Amino acid sequence: MKNFQGKVAVITGGASGLGREFCRVGARLGMKVVLADVQQDALDQAQTELEAQGADVLAKHCDVRNAEQMQALADAVMGRFGAVHLVFNNAGVGCGGLLWEHSIADWEWILGVNLWGVIHGVRVFTPLMLESAKKDNNYEGHIVNTASIAGLINAPTMGIYNVSKHAVVSLSETLHHDLQLIGAPVGTSVLCPYFVPTGINRSQRNRPDDVQNKSSPTASQLAADAVIDKAVSSGKITAAEVAEDTFDAIRQARFYIYSHPQLLSNVQTRMEDVVLSRNPTDPLQSTPLVREMLLSKLKMS
Repeated sequence: MKNFQGKVAVITGGASGLGREFCRVGARLGMKVVLADVQQDALDQAQTELEAQGADVLAKHCDVRNAEQMQALADAVMGRFGAVHLVFNNAGVGCGGLLWEHSIADWEWILGVNLWGVIHGVRVFTPLMLESAKKDNNYEGHIVNTASIAGLINAPTMGIYNVSKHAVVSLSETLHHDLQLIGAPVGTSVLCPYFVPTGINRSQRNRPDDVQNKSSPTASQLAADAVIDKAVSSGKITAAEVAEDTFDAIRQARFYIYSHPQLLSNVQTRMEDVVLSRNPTDPLQSTPLVREMLLSKLKMS
């Protein structure tokens, strides 16, 4: 997909972080922007900002975990614009801690947003894109699913997040192959960022009532969240930079998008572990400061 002017972009998690930057780039390129989010005040603010720049904007409150709300989002997009060309399945949340200490509510929340949000986005919007392609011989479309470097390696105390993002990588690769199989004019990318200041470390602010925990966080959860908060907040590569690179990847039909390509050595080590039947290598051995900080927090708890 190379031409963005006048095309329709749908962005979940569009009111903050990477999603908001995707909206800004899309609007600057002349796209009609649809942003969906669960945080109403941030949604209103983003809509006001984009409209002030002259963008044609549709803002919808939407919980991506919910199939009916995602369908309502798609219906609103088609009712307003009649087509969709670019979809960012981007909404994401996270929390840390030892794997066995997570509650059912933790699993339902994180998998609901990070995985089911992408599933619903692909399930609902891909058929609409294929229908649009049948009506327009010049149609170009693209789907970007936000995963994480955690979808390619498995750091300790990030279990649910790792599981959700590995699933998104698998889903995205399969989607790429399926679309290629039928010769569809719809490209696919999977975005795998590392620690980028996006606000994901403050995910709890938008945690719905139905998946709230009734008990206090464990020592490992407090330790992991403190490390994640520091790592995300101190990230040097900005969400705006990642958004620009993502649009470049769309132009180039590039599937894998990395914010920190230097971490691919960890991915290679993991793949070699698999091929050579080695026990898994500690992914934190290349970032000893993170490991030391995590251990020190656990000892203090």
